[in-house]
Amino acid sequence: MMKLALAIADTNALPSAFVVFRGIEESIRKAAALGYNGVELALKSADEINPESLRALLAETKMEISAISTGQVYAGLGLMMTSPNENEREQLRHIFHDMIDLAAEFSQMVNIGRVRGQIGNAPPAEAEARFIALAQELADYAAPKGVTLILEPVNRYEIDFVNSVKEGVALMEKVNRPNMQLMPDVFHMNIEDTEIGPVLEKYIKHISYIHFADSNRLAPGQGHTDFNDILAHLKKASYTGWVSVEILPKPEPDIAAKQAADFLTPLINEYNQ
Repeated sequence: MMKLALAIADTNALPSAFVVFRGIEESIRKAAALGYNGVELALKSADEINPESLRALLAETKMEISAISTGQVYAGLGLMMTSPNENEREQLRHIFHDMIDLAAEFSQMVNIGRVRGQIGNAPPAEAEARFIALAQELADYAAPKGVTLILEPVNRYEIDFVNSVKEGVALMEKVNRPNMQLMPDVFHMNIEDTEIGPVLEKYIKHISYIHFADSNRLAPGQGHTDFNDILAHLKKASYTGWVSVEILPKPEPDIAAKQAADFLTPLINEYNQ
């Protein structure tokens, strides 16, 4: 069964965070009322969450945590897996251990987006090697806890390392850990990949989670992305994971979240038949 999630954050999230709702409890309640199956938590650190309170809230609302995303670790703290500074990588290692521990109870997935880092002026092979070493270490820490790390290819205008799904697949093969997978975002794919649906189908064995946003980063249905075609290819590939809505909160948060739910829920219901 494909399930639908909405990206949310706590009230202290950065203005740049790609989330619709802020405030964990209120956001979960709103998402549940709109028909989402779960929420993706955008966090800077695991201690933003009170596990006991979250456990009770999820039971009450019958919601799930689809994944924990880490974009704010990069945007807010400036930490990168490719950093040549060992102290920074060590700080990042501790943050990810805490995120993985949290995911072990609530989601089983932790996203690696821009926090993977830039290449910048470094020799590309050196930056890649630093990423691979830390990714392998984190995957090995996560594996006995049943947690999968999911790398999100991000377009060239936001980062210079792993822009397309094809590049992500090549890196996954170098990391060579079964619990290190890809998290394509169709917004980025619209910029970087030759096609969306066929590419997702081709590389499905590497894919554990997908972000949905339209071509303009608004709610699906508000741009020109062909979600019917995307879902048709995912159906052919027998994808049964989460799709999570990561969009701009425009024209305003409640409207954006409802637009996405109203557009995607009928498509997903048909997909699951």
